[in-house]
Amino acid sequence: MSVAKPVPHDSAELHVTGAARYIDDVALPANALHLAFGLSSAAHGDITAMDLSAVKAAPGVVAVWTAEDLPFANDVSPSAHDEPLLATGTVHYVGQPIFLVVAESHLQARKAARKARIDYREKPAILTVDQALAADSRFEGGPVVWSKGDAATAIAGAPQVIEGSFTMGGQEHFYLEGQAALALPAEGGVIVQSSTQHPTEIQHKVAEALGLPMNAVRVEIRRMGGGFGGKESQGNALAVSCALVARLLGRPAKMRYDRDDDMTITGKRHDFRIDYRVGVDAGGKIQGIEFLQLARCGWSMDLSLPVADRAMLHADNAYNLDHVRIESHRLRTNTQSATAYRGFGGPQGMIGIERVMDHIAHAMGLAPTEVRKRNFYAEMPGALPPDPRSTSARMKGGRVDLTSEGAEGFVPDGSAGLTQTTPYHMPVEDFILNGLVARLEAEAGLAARRDEITAWNRQSPILKRGIALTPVKFGISFTLTHLNQAGALVHVYQDGSIHLNHGGTEMGQGLFRKVSQVAAAAFGVDVDAVMITATDTAKVPNTSATAASSGSDLNGMAVKDACDRIRARMAEYLAQQHQSAPAAVRFEGGRVLVGGEDMSFAEAAARCYMGRVSLSQTGFYATPKITWDRKAGRGRPFYYFSYGASVSEVVIDTLTGENRILRTDILHDAGASLNPAIDIGQVEGAYVQGAGWLTTEELVWDEKGRLRTHAPSTYKIPACSDRPRVFNVALYDGANREETIYRSKAVGEPPFMHGISVFMALSQACAACGPHYPDLQAPATAEAVLAAVKRARGLA
Repeated sequence: MSVAKPVPHDSAELHVTGAARYIDDVALPANALHLAFGLSSAAHGDITAMDLSAVKAAPGVVAVWTAEDLPFANDVSPSAHDEPLLATGTVHYVGQPIFLVVAESHLQARKAARKARIDYREKPAILTVDQALAADSRFEGGPVVWSKGDAATAIAGAPQVIEGSFTMGGQEHFYLEGQAALALPAEGGVIVQSSTQHPTEIQHKVAEALGLPMNAVRVEIRRMGGGFGGKESQGNALAVSCALVARLLGRPAKMRYDRDDDMTITGKRHDFRIDYRVGVDAGGKIQGIEFLQLARCGWSMDLSLPVADRAMLHADNAYNLDHVRIESHRLRTNTQSATAYRGFGGPQGMIGIERVMDHIAHAMGLAPTEVRKRNFYAEMPGALPPDPRSTSARMKGGRVDLTSEGAEGFVPDGSAGLTQTTPYHMPVEDFILNGLVARLEAEAGLAARRDEITAWNRQSPILKRGIALTPVKFGISFTLTHLNQAGALVHVYQDGSIHLNHGGTEMGQGLFRKVSQVAAAAFGVDVDAVMITATDTAKVPNTSATAASSGSDLNGMAVKDACDRIRARMAEYLAQQHQSAPAAVRFEGGRVLVGGEDMSFAEAAARCYMGRVSLSQTGFYATPKITWDRKAGRGRPFYYFSYGASVSEVVIDTLTGENRILRTDILHDAGASLNPAIDIGQVEGAYVQGAGWLTTEELVWDEKGRLRTHAPSTYKIPACSDRPRVFNVALYDGANREETIYRSKAVGEPPFMHGISVFMALSQACAACGPHYPDLQAPATAEAVLAAVKRARGLA
């Protein structure tokens, strides 16, 4: 079977040799044009005068367009039609596109764009959440409130009440390949190639901008050099601009952002402030809790509403909260429109409750891990124990040991009498963290290491160490229910080769390899027999974004549906030729066995072709069981949960605030993994990215609303030297209780939250410096760590 094996990434060799083609590598015709935006230098104001004569006269310039020159819709928003491609008289943030330069070269376009003279009547700019609250500047008209039980009464009756406020910064996506697109004129329309996670949205926005039906726009993407959510909606402006030029000027057009422009123009992860008030008993068990979530959304709506919703949906993380109230404010500010980022609001909600656990443990003198475990959901009958038959990766002496023994086997659901529910009233039926955490504690030696660190800190006045275990419970599905669908197109040729298309996009995460394994397994052939081709709206229409960790779940099932239908037709025909039953036809090892005859798959395909059997099929899949009312905050927004836990050990220098991650142990639930090698790589990368968000990655705007951290020189992403010195990653043994593709689980976003253990370990290290709660804020830069050390010592 091709699934459940550590097969290399399909582009691995191309990546390391530099041969992988991205948008910027596509050869253009000689008459291609290049585009650049002219950007606002004001955070908020009306344009009173604009002189573009020098821009138009610059060398190589072919055309300069403003909003008045656009023939149809001037909008690139993914949601509320509130994001014009080019500003219409008023600017809303520094870096907003105002005009478009069309030139003979990329450099000429960029140089020309800087020659504009624009005057503004500046207005007060709203830059912070406090300013937005004071001005009542928000989306949806007011806060969103979800509740369960009676939090206020439960808190009032609790033996101890703890309050606090926690801020966390945003995060730049910093994909290796920047935003890029190109467009070619075509009969009746355009062909667009875009570095996008959402080809159908590009198709829709381009059609709208050109006044054409969607069938006149074809969008194609083979691979991205990283996306992380930053290419879900942020590529719309480039693709629309290129398509407009191709359509109106009849020449190919290409646009790519330089890194400074990319960071200045595009949205980031939403930064949050979370205020909390929690009542606990003497053992640290939460009696009632209230959250106030303040999300800074930027100037347009973009995807802020579902992001803020998911922050609310993950405010419980792994903890059973009987009495809870969550109030969310989606605040409009004059900054880049915050957008999708790996986890999509989940990390922000999750770190809020983890901060509460950290605060409870300190205030009551309890072990943080014990406080967490006392508040866990219960493991219900039917939640799967470790399955020794599933693909697994086990920790052995600090190394990862891969095995691939198959992924069959499933324990039926027996969760009768279930009473525990999330704050949004969804039953939690598949909780496995009690057993998973117990195993991680043992394999990481947590108890002994915590005692050793306590003793070490007593005799170390300058360097302090900290260790923390944090769990993850992450819901899998789009919360916009209709997006939980996928299509596929599969061809089997008469020589036995297989051509595969689906609606997912490849951004380095290994989706194409996993889906090719699904196709290969269906026909019993090697993955090399499956040709992976570019995602193309002309082949698979109405695609959902490759997001919400749903790529393998949705597209894998759609491909399996198509393959199963072709295989069934082949089996029926071959069985008839051998006076056998279709169920007796076996496809395995590149062979087809029927009626005592053993033939190659290629021969079987040829016979079916000669017998006029259709060897082409579309496939479709829609996620079952999902019902969700976001206004009421009730329902089942997720098909299932992915779980995991991590232990991180850190050391801080109390004189400088510098810190290092010394060791990390992660045990992550990927169900019956489709490809353990790829999944482990995803866990490792997600952890480092999550740790970067909470430690080194700091976005800074000045008082004029200018992003000052707009280049690698001023924005610090983690480097190889920032990874843990000892890094143990394992996959938890067990199949998904829900009927996902081969009982696997999503692995794109959930492991990002393992980075929270780094932040909590830093908090523990700061707490070792004095008796007071250190109140560490994120990102935990050297300055933030020093401030927390002072607070722990009572010096702040």
